Amino acid sequence: MRFALPSIRVANTSFRLWPAFVALFCGTLAQPLTAHGVVAAQDVGIALGEKGPGGPLETLDGKSVDLSSYLGKTPVVLEFWATWCGNCKQLEPAMRAAAIKYAGKAQFITVAVSINQSVSRVKAWQKATPMPGVMLYDRKGVVSGAYDAPATSYVVVLDKAGKVIYTGVGGTQNVAAAVKKAL
Repeated sequence: MRFALPSIRVANTSFRLWPAFVALFCGTLAQPLTAHGVVAAQDVGIALGEKGPGGPLETLDGKSVDLSSYLGKTPVVLEFWATWCGNCKQLEPAMRAAAIKYAGKAQFITVAVSINQSVSRVKAWQKATPMPGVMLYDRKGVVSGAYDAPATSYVVVLDKAGKVIYTGVGGTQNVAAAVKKAL
């Protein structure tokens, strides 16, 4: 039996939707199905081995900061995050545990995306439930775009040289193992 693959047509180019659906579905399930303690990179987002780009962000006080000021010194853990994200809430204990375990050895940066949340909403959340590390706001989505963030709770771990060594999506990532690999 053959299945017809759904497709869309844009500017005389046909795009098959089924492979994208399978990639999204498998990418979402792949991380939870990996063995606990095993670092598994997702096939989404910025490519492994690529140099992590900088980009304009802002502090919750409204001051401009470039992500590049954090890169290339120590390993960096970026989480593209939102107050409304269920996966982010699920991943929170693992992020906190890794931040405590690797305090002083790695920089943890939460990049609050600007989709369906304002700086004031992020500030209120951070005040009520402070995350360890630095919380920055991606007002224009430049950094989220540069890292090709496919969803929220997207985690990128960069080594001391600023190269991407891990990417993952979802609430059940082994962040501590990824940081250990970066050291």
